[in-house]
Amino acid sequence: MFLEKINKSPNIVLKYLLGFFIIALFYVIGQFPLSIALILKSFTSGKTMPTTEDGIMKFFSPNVTLFLMLLIFVFTMLGIIIVVKYIHKMKLIDIITSREKVDWKRIFFAFVLWGLFSLCSTLIVNYSSPENFVLNFKPIPFLILVLISITMLPIQTSAEEFIFRGYLMQGFGLLAKNRWFPLIVTSALFGLMHIMNPEVEKMGPIIMVYYIGTGLFLGIITLMDDGMELSLGFHAANNIVTALLVTSEWSALQTESVFKDVSAPSVSYEILIPVVVVFPLILIIFSNKYNWSNWKEKLTGKIIVVQQIENYQNDGSIE
Repeated sequence: MFLEKINKSPNIVLKYLLGFFIIALFYVIGQFPLSIALILKSFTSGKTMPTTEDGIMKFFSPNVTLFLMLLIFVFTMLGIIIVVKYIHKMKLIDIITSREKVDWKRIFFAFVLWGLFSLCSTLIVNYSSPENFVLNFKPIPFLILVLISITMLPIQTSAEEFIFRGYLMQGFGLLAKNRWFPLIVTSALFGLMHIMNPEVEKMGPIIMVYYIGTGLFLGIITLMDDGMELSLGFHAANNIVTALLVTSEWSALQTESVFKDVSAPSVSYEILIPVVVVFPLILIIFSNKYNWSNWKEKLTGKIIVVQQIENYQNDGSIE
């Protein structure tokens, strides 16, 4: 089973603490290129270096800003790989899925499903409220955005999934010896990770219901499917389609997208629609397609970790 794929070696708790510290360290190191670019830009232009995220967004062109911010997750991904292989002596696939190989068909299905839904819903909102959107399409910047999106956004979304639905979910499962605790805790942490996003300040704390609800949804499909392939596809589609279609002055991703939302940022109880309506419908689709059953056991049952250290090979793999 997915949560049981842990190399339960001696001092495992300390290894998880060390591993999380190393991943966080690589996240910080990943910010060095952005910091260096800010210093150089400030020096050459004579402008005061911005100290807020909103100021950084406007300091460079949108594509340059997006590239530098996504570069952080390239370093983060490197940190994850190092921790899994050298600290826990496991293969990367051990935190991804219970299957022998990554199921790319699952990733592709989730990507297409949520990508089409996001595309259609965006176009419907655009059509119903055209006064809130302006055409922002510029061919060359948009093509550069497409290149950045398809190469680097999957690294960003995968890094987040590896941390929350993989590394931390397995770690908290090892600690609690059950499934509901890692599901709840990682969902809450995933939501809180977004608390500094500009949307939270502009729209209010109610949007945290969406972020935490999304984390819960991704955690459920990971546990029910015994792997994070579906969450990888979903998360990548969500960020890529959003980056390419719509931007705004107050969003976390300000891009050279097709449309720009010029409406005043506001949100009310309609933010609950994806959480209470759309996500359950997608769960039904996934459940029917992949024949999910035994929901209670998979979401709340006990975890029995089998010690695998004796199978550790010199190449760093676990058989």
